[in-house]
Amino acid sequence: MSETATDQLQEQKLSEKEICPDDLLKGQEEAFARDVARLQQRLGEFVSEPCPACGSNEGAHAFEKWRFQYTTCSVCGTIYMKPRPSPEVMQSYYSNSENYAYWGKFIFPASEAARKEKIHRPRHERIVDMTTRFNAGRGLMIEVGPGFGTFCAVATEEKAFKRVVGIEPTPEMAQACRERGVEVIEKRIEDIMDADGLGGADVLTAFEVIEHLYEPRKFLEQCARLLKPGGLLVMTCPNGQGFDIAELGAESLAVDPEHLNLFNPHSLAQLARAGGFEVLEFSTPGRLDAEFVREAILKGRHDVLNQPFLKRVLLDEWERLGWPFQQFLAENGLSAHLWVVARKA
Repeated sequence: MSETATDQLQEQKLSEKEICPDDLLKGQEEAFARDVARLQQRLGEFVSEPCPACGSNEGAHAFEKWRFQYTTCSVCGTIYMKPRPSPEVMQSYYSNSENYAYWGKFIFPASEAARKEKIHRPRHERIVDMTTRFNAGRGLMIEVGPGFGTFCAVATEEKAFKRVVGIEPTPEMAQACRERGVEVIEKRIEDIMDADGLGGADVLTAFEVIEHLYEPRKFLEQCARLLKPGGLLVMTCPNGQGFDIAELGAESLAVDPEHLNLFNPHSLAQLARAGGFEVLEFSTPGRLDAEFVREAILKGRHDVLNQPFLKRVLLDEWERLGWPFQQFLAENGLSAHLWVVARKA
């Protein structure tokens, strides 16, 4: 992790409650449960695929959650849903998601100020720093899956890039981007054509996208097509070998029906190279692993009574040790939140 990123981590202590306020949590959980139930009704349409990172069929059962099965690849360590919902099933899921609608109507507006200052503005500063360190241009920056549009709005306001464009296929989210003054193309990235005028991008970002994809390699190949030679791809996703997921397993919030792929630094690097990229940097600047595990313990979903060290850090001396422990995880590649920076080869 660079000194700049470490400084940002130290300055931007974050609480889960700032992302999803307590008074909105019950409604979100109920909407999500209804989405899961609808997906369970289509289990018969799920298909078995090899590891999305390395293509191996060798693996061991990792865990089950909500009747969905997860496998750990014996070759690269990726955790992935097997069998997984087909692209048609997932398209229906997102199109009819009550959870996404609830986030868009209630949670994003209520938490936008905190997200803007503690997530998206530091994220933008970090990407600008990357263009300097890796000698990339600041002409066109594309964000794939901007959702509510807060990051694109920050980037548009800051004017570090000449042009900022979001690629967002969900009509409600695309409209939210427009309302924030963001230029948006209402398509999937797979459907972008030369006529859309997005070739030759200097930077392409995809925050929390690749874990959702049925065919992540094809996605990376399309990203490479939109970038100019030497252009940067910046992705974030869960780290399947990070503390939160390693400790909680199926109880981790990162394990949900939408996350078909839980890559790790090794497997994601392998996949990025296969997609036409040179991997430049990995980091895990997560800020919530310790809090997530602590919440699971307090709610009786996890037990650390036989782990005196974690009991001390996460329970007995939480106020003193919790945040320093989270910083330790982040600075040593152990957080369950993963960043990768790659350059079009």
